[in-house]
Amino acid sequence: MSPSLSRPSGLSLRGLSVVALSAVAALALSSCSVFDSSGSSNEPPRDETNGQITETADADVFSIKVGDCLDYVALGSGEINSVPVVPCGEPHDGEVYAEMSLPDGDYPGDDAISQQADTYCYDQFATFVGIPWDDSSLDYSPLTPTADSWDGFDDRLIQCVVASQDDVTESFKGSQL
Repeated sequence: MSPSLSRPSGLSLRGLSVVALSAVAALALSSCSVFDSSGSSNEPPRDETNGQITETADADVFSIKVGDCLDYVALGSGEINSVPVVPCGEPHDGEVYAEMSLPDGDYPGDDAISQQADTYCYDQFATFVGIPWDDSSLDYSPLTPTADSWDGFDDRLIQCVVASQDDVTESFKGSQL
């Protein structure tokens, strides 16, 4: 592990998989099964007008949206059912910055989804942060469907999370960090 963040590749994270930064903020990546078999949804508290998260909460992994800020380091490694979300005005080190839906059909496989997610998140990074990933001090990780979430929950969503080694108290949008 290096002391700085590096671009992930081929990572599978969404619904039933997670990649997280280690507590020392080095990129400590491990693909882990995540599954809430109860099918329950723990929607985070949101402002009714703008949809922004209003208080710190553990949100169901399927309830996070573009613009949601989170405590990325707190995800840790291992199985998770929820994501620690926070209002963007409170200290956080991650934010969902883009998402796309994959077409229905058979599960295309971990490698195919990881490659598509990495390309998509890389391409969307500059649009959100304001500078290309190659010039940024920030990193990103895709959240992707797994075979189990694809089949069991019709999960077709790729979400991109920008991550920082340092906490911030505002959105990463346009930050040019």
